[in-house]
Amino acid sequence: MDAKLPPVIGPILFARGSGEEACRLAALAVVPSWNRPPPLVAEGGEVAPARLAELFGWTAWGYDFALPARPDASYEFAGRCFPVRTDLSGDVALAFVSCNGQETGDEARQAESRNLMWRRLQGEHERRPFALLLHGGDQLYADEALDSHPEVARWAKLPPRRRPGIRWTPEMEEAVRRWFAARYLTLLAEPAMAALLSQVPSLMMWDDHDIMDGWGSHPSGVQESPVGEGIFRIAREMFALFQQGVAPDAVPPLAPDPAGVSLTLGAAFPGFRVVAPDLRSERTQTRVMGPNGWQSFERLLRTVREGERVLVVSSVPALGPRLSLLERILDRLLGTQRHEDDLRDQWQSFAHRLEWQRFLSCLAKLATARGAAVTALSGEIHLAARGTMPLGPGGVLHQLVASGISHPAPSRFYARALGGLARLGHRPLKDMPIRMHPLPGRRGLYAAERNYLVLTREAGRWTAEWELEAGGRTPPLTI
Repeated sequence: MDAKLPPVIGPILFARGSGEEACRLAALAVVPSWNRPPPLVAEGGEVAPARLAELFGWTAWGYDFALPARPDASYEFAGRCFPVRTDLSGDVALAFVSCNGQETGDEARQAESRNLMWRRLQGEHERRPFALLLHGGDQLYADEALDSHPEVARWAKLPPRRRPGIRWTPEMEEAVRRWFAARYLTLLAEPAMAALLSQVPSLMMWDDHDIMDGWGSHPSGVQESPVGEGIFRIAREMFALFQQGVAPDAVPPLAPDPAGVSLTLGAAFPGFRVVAPDLRSERTQTRVMGPNGWQSFERLLRTVREGERVLVVSSVPALGPRLSLLERILDRLLGTQRHEDDLRDQWQSFAHRLEWQRFLSCLAKLATARGAAVTALSGEIHLAARGTMPLGPGGVLHQLVASGISHPAPSRFYARALGGLARLGHRPLKDMPIRMHPLPGRRGLYAAERNYLVLTREAGRWTAEWELEAGGRTPPLTI
């Protein structure tokens, strides 16, 4: 482990839902194994820590507690006071981030530049506290875990048909596990992130880079090989620990699947709820979610109350251009090519069309049968964007894309090309055309800048604003 790590990493707050009277929380702290867990004091006294994991000389401790829903709520950790916005019943501000890293060389980047948008987000929190921080995927870029052991690196370079022939060894297990643990600890120790994560409860859903680039969209020879299964298992354990605040072998408390096959999550708050389908655990080249994922997702939607606001965290955008058209052209011209998994990742892939229609039909039914106001929040594409689709009489699905918080922005040519494809339009459901729109105050359909999203509810009215690295703040968009 990096000798430069601080003696205590954390606390990292996790949202467990809240009501009119109290806000349910969990906290994670990681300390050297020879040290005692720091004390955490909440309303009612000291909270007993639970040992969650041992990590190469470090111990992860978890604390479950609740705070009253009032303006002066706070908790103490290691003698320091941390205020938390716990009353979510009136006006409230939420933030959404995604894509916290880059594919290669992320650890070598200068923190001043890498974390610029994190510092901007923290500054905004200091001016007007956020009550919830939603993370939409790729919280960690694990691509370089493939270089942690020579045999894993060799496996990654082989054609898919030959990868099942590489066996998974204890040495590979230790190397990959050590890489994941070290990278998570280094990221969470970043001052720009740590200050925010200790005061704003997070709710996180993973995407492919939290495992490996394109996970789920590769041939079965990759994912079902001994090495592929070993990497996924470690990534899943680290996701549970560092992104859900539970023991590596535990099922997150917000996940309705008792088997933990799908990590789909849902949490209720006063006047709104968050539903985050797991689009990676059961993904293959021909499906996005498996039986456990669909059962969990539809079960959570059945809990929505009449007229409630529903924020659906779909790690890949639910609305977007006709990428299936580009996918078919490239497959016809080039056959298997290096962008194939990126295109297969999308809901719009021709391989997932029926499942995409099912997903959108679920959201349309939510709006028409229960009068819910549905908003989809997504990352993944390293751009800022928005789209709409009508959901029956008077209802509109707003798709808000904010990506990435630290991933370098792609070229403007890429943004313009995607915008050109989006202008062709798309209609996956009858009489429900998808339309992509410029961000408020902008001209192009896609903004090629690092960014994050702020959602605000004031006097019952919800608005969305993007904070763009160079372009600054967009005017509020009513959603």
